[in-house]
Amino acid sequence: MALPLLPGVSRDRNIGKENFHKSQHWGYCNNVAMLVGEDKPGIGGELLPGQKLKPKYSVFPGGMGSDAPAWVAFDKQVLAFDAYFEEEVPDKNQEVYRIRHCKIYFYLEDDTIQVTEPQLKNSGIHQGTIVRRHRIPLPPPHEDEFYTIDNFNINIEIILYARRYKIIDCDQFTKNFLRKMGIRLNPPAGRPDDPYTKDRQKMLDSMNPLRPYERIDTLKQFLEHDGHVLRFFCVWDDPESMFHDPRELVLHYYLSDDTIDIKEIIPVNSGRDAVPLFLRRDKLPKHAPTGLYQPGTITSRTVLNVFGKLVGNRGRYLLDNRKTGAVHQEFYRDSDLKIGTVINVWGRKIILCDCDEFTKEYYRTKYGIEDFTPVPYKAPPPPSKPEKIFPPYTGFGSEEDSLCSCMGLLLKPPQKDFKKFMEKDRSGMESNILCFVAKLITDSPIDKDRKFIISYFLSDDTISIFEHTQQNTGILGGKFLERGRIKKPGQELFKSEPSEYFKAQNLFVGARVCFHGHNFLLVDADEYTFNYMEKHANEFPMADIGFILKKLKDIAEPRSREIRQVFAATDPEHTKVIEYDPFRNLIVSITDGAFSEHEIMTLGRYYGVREEYELDLHLLLAVAQEQLKKNSFENFEQLTAVLIYNDREKCGVLPHETCRTICKSFKLPLADEDLQVLLTMFEDDHKQVEYKKFVDGLNWRENRIPAFQTIKVHLKNEGDWNRQPPSLPVKGIKYLPLLDDLFGKEE
Repeated sequence: MALPLLPGVSRDRNIGKENFHKSQHWGYCNNVAMLVGEDKPGIGGELLPGQKLKPKYSVFPGGMGSDAPAWVAFDKQVLAFDAYFEEEVPDKNQEVYRIRHCKIYFYLEDDTIQVTEPQLKNSGIHQGTIVRRHRIPLPPPHEDEFYTIDNFNINIEIILYARRYKIIDCDQFTKNFLRKMGIRLNPPAGRPDDPYTKDRQKMLDSMNPLRPYERIDTLKQFLEHDGHVLRFFCVWDDPESMFHDPRELVLHYYLSDDTIDIKEIIPVNSGRDAVPLFLRRDKLPKHAPTGLYQPGTITSRTVLNVFGKLVGNRGRYLLDNRKTGAVHQEFYRDSDLKIGTVINVWGRKIILCDCDEFTKEYYRTKYGIEDFTPVPYKAPPPPSKPEKIFPPYTGFGSEEDSLCSCMGLLLKPPQKDFKKFMEKDRSGMESNILCFVAKLITDSPIDKDRKFIISYFLSDDTISIFEHTQQNTGILGGKFLERGRIKKPGQELFKSEPSEYFKAQNLFVGARVCFHGHNFLLVDADEYTFNYMEKHANEFPMADIGFILKKLKDIAEPRSREIRQVFAATDPEHTKVIEYDPFRNLIVSITDGAFSEHEIMTLGRYYGVREEYELDLHLLLAVAQEQLKKNSFENFEQLTAVLIYNDREKCGVLPHETCRTICKSFKLPLADEDLQVLLTMFEDDHKQVEYKKFVDGLNWRENRIPAFQTIKVHLKNEGDWNRQPPSLPVKGIKYLPLLDDLFGKEE
């Protein structure tokens, strides 16, 4: 019982209420003031007394779907109803009305409706979508509302745009959904038949074809075996051939239509014309060749004239199911083809000798055949070609040139390794020339002090020798040996086999080589040679530090403790560094001379403490400008423009790698190492390159640096040519890392 509204007794009804907005019920329509908000709520969204709002969309009870909006919760969920409608047919005598069956789809996400009619063959009317998908209003007088889920059920009628649809049933999903909505489903209604369609069907069923043709269905065989081909290897011994040589064939049997084609394997230089097919694809008769048949003799069907010429010279024909008088031809099937079988190919006897794996699996699966022993049919292989025996070298010209005259009637010059030439030719600062310092091995006091530079050209494996000019020796220096390939000593001069020449792997520090009777000892090499050999250690084992350490470990591991003590005794001050000469003497004593001088130098270079030279920026820029001038590089303005474009913040600096990439894109004719050093020297405190100063330093047109004097670097001092071992650009050798790599860290 509610309390009366008396002072002190009634409570404030606005307690807990937050919304107090007021809806606008009045407005203007065509400049006339009128009530436009009849369906709007009162203050704070509360309904006015006696007001009931009409829902614009379907209202689903709590627990249906999820808390998400309807267009998300009910996405791709559709209710399907079976329905029909009657359509009048006023312009036909055969029918007064027509029953048209259709499907009504209700989309839960947005309350849209679509009506479609299944297409019937020969209906004569437009079928498909009757009502496109959209929201459909209710019939008058409620045309201001739309159909919702509450308007649908089974065995009811709905009106869509003045057309009355009778819903007779729905699918299982729709039934379950409506039950969850709380809608009580009506029992399904019967589906009436269209009377005219029913009469037409009766008439069609009572009619028999005048010509009941026999149906020959090959579609199933085609669909099951399309692309499946049996392959047999055959042989045909042609009796009419001059030499009775067997002809190798390949037979293909197509399972999709039981046709056969045959191809011939024509050997190379057999003298036969190459034809695409030995037998074109077709069905192969067993008893061919036969006589020619008249046109129309061979048909797929036969007919009988049951009246003959008794009735007015007019015949009555019926299909002959027994095929009386038909010409029966037997064709080869897959069951007739087996290994060892002789088949008749239009009078030619061909033997099936072997087949492929697919064919074997097919016969194993379908017919249970397990024996696929091939029939030997191939003739023994021809004897191998006799090995070419070349005559010995005559002494005229080079060996390669004389050998080319024996390879064919048309004389051709010997081919050179052009790829190797392009890869190993001089490119920029890469000379690809290995230079060694050598001296003669002789007892003559005059020749003992002579000094030579041996240059090995990697592009064509040639060698040249220059002699160092010395004053007051009576020997004229300069070119000692013309550039060319040099044969190894001890080979016969006039022989058939090609001679062996000196390779790059034969030259290393400490090697003894004999060039045209002169014995040389290689005592040193330049820095480029050492670096190149260490970079390509897989080609030069003398410069492979991994191979050298393994070799040294195998020799010195049994005496590891003794060797550690010897190295420690050599370093009395415990600086962990020893000079190169004592280091070399220790390695020689440990290996008993098994190591070459180059291997010892590689160890010293790897574990050595190198001297750090301070680079002269002025000298580097002079060398770079000279290189750019020789290559006619003048695109400094474009280079500056690209660098400024990449400087988004316009701070005058760019990262090191960005500047290097831009210079590479302009094909700056500088070696990568020189470019890296130049960029490093123009870096600021934050490791950013000041690109304007960098380009100005390279610009040999506007900021030309005066010509510089060529610095002559001697490999050795004049008095040190006979001294062993050669000098290295290292202050000392760090022997502790070497011992750790050999024997592991000492505990």
